Amino acid sequence: MSMQNVKTFRIMLSGRVQGVGYRYFIEEKALKYQITGYVKNTAENNVEINCQGSKENLEKFIAIAKRGPAFANVTGFFIDEIKNPVVYNSFKIEY
Repeated sequence: MSMQNVKTFRIMLSGRVQGVGYRYFIEEKALKYQITGYVKNTAENNVEINCQGSKENLEKFIAIAKRGPAFANVTGFFIDEIKNPVVYNSFKIEY
């Protein structure tokens, strides 16, 4: 995949997104859709995702991220495209 076909987004999610397995759910979906980057909890009880991949795979991944796992309740979803991003080689949970 050439970098010109790759997009990178920063997503901030709020609601019931901590303590419900959200980061592990996102890590699993990132592997499924060949997304690189990271997911982490924030001090404000939100979740931040930096995700990088093809437009098609990102569309699927982002749609799933908006819903989250079964016990999550996403009430806020903010997304920004990152221009001139770092190139990620894998997806990980950051602590």
